[in-house]
Amino acid sequence: MSRNQGRGSNKNTSRGGSSSNKRTSYSRGNSPIKNQGGFTKPSNSTKPKAPKKSNPDEVRLNKYIANSGICSRREADVHIATGLVSVNGKVVTEMGYKVKPGDEVRYDGSRVNPEQKAYVLLNKPKGFATTNSEGKGRTVMDLVANATNANIRPIGRLGRNSKGLILFTNDEAVVKKFTNSKNGVPRLFHIELDKNLKHEDFKKIQTGFKIDGSLIEVEEISYIDGSSKKEIGLKIKNTGNTIIRTIFEHFSYDIVSIDCVAIAHLTKKDIPRGHWKHLTTQELNNLKML
Repeated sequence: MSRNQGRGSNKNTSRGGSSSNKRTSYSRGNSPIKNQGGFTKPSNSTKPKAPKKSNPDEVRLNKYIANSGICSRREADVHIATGLVSVNGKVVTEMGYKVKPGDEVRYDGSRVNPEQKAYVLLNKPKGFATTNSEGKGRTVMDLVANATNANIRPIGRLGRNSKGLILFTNDEAVVKKFTNSKNGVPRLFHIELDKNLKHEDFKKIQTGFKIDGSLIEVEEISYIDGSSKKEIGLKIKNTGNTIIRTIFEHFSYDIVSIDCVAIAHLTKKDIPRGHWKHLTTQELNNLKML
C-alpha cells in the first residue's frame, strides 16, 4: 500500500465513523488526546490554580541586606545560610525569605538599615550643638535638614562654641571605623590658647602623659607657622573634643577657640562655614580604606 493510500485510508476511517476491531485506549492518564475539532486537551482537565499574588511591600531578605550596603546579594545568601541574619529576633536561614514592612532585621547582631547610604560633610559654625536630640536649641541637624531624606546622624562631637568639620552618615560600618578604640580616624584641629604653649608642655603632650593613671596620647602636635605659640595644630583619633579641653586644662591653659580643619583626607575646601556637601565616590572610597 502506497503512502498516500495509507493516509487516505486513515482519514476515511476517522471521519466516516466506521467500526474497527481496535478499541481506543484511555489509559494514558492526563496525556493529551485528539478530539474531532483537531486540537488537543487533557483527558482529565482541571483549572490551574491562580498564582499567589506577591506583596509589593515585601522584599527578599538577601536584597534587603544588599540594599543596606553591607554586601552583595550573593554574599548575603552566604550570611543567611550560616545563621548570621535574624528577623524579629529569630535566625532565618531560608533562602527566598521575604521581609515585611516593620520587620527588624539584624546582621551579626547589628540592625540592618535598608535605606540608601548618605555621607554629608558639614562645616559647622559656632552656636550649634552637635546632637540629633530635640529640645537642645539650635543643632547641627538644622544645618543639614535638607541634605538628604536618610536618617543620618553626626559622628563625634564639637562643642556648641567650636567650629569645623563634622561627618554625618547612616552607614554603621563607617561609624564603627570612626569609633574604633584601636584604629579610629584622625582629625586635625586648629586650637587657639589664652597664652603661648610652653615648649616643655609641648613635649609632654607630644610624647604622651598620664591623667589619673590614664595615658593620654595624640597623633601629632605642632605650632602654626607664621603665628604665635598660642595657636596649635593637634591631630587626634578621638571622636569628641572633650579630650582636647582635658589636655590643655591639665597644663593650665584655657582654650579660646577650636576648629576641626580636616577629617582624615577630608578638608573644608569649597565648603563655606554653615554649608555642607555630599562626599564624592572617591572621597568615600578613600575613607573606607583607612
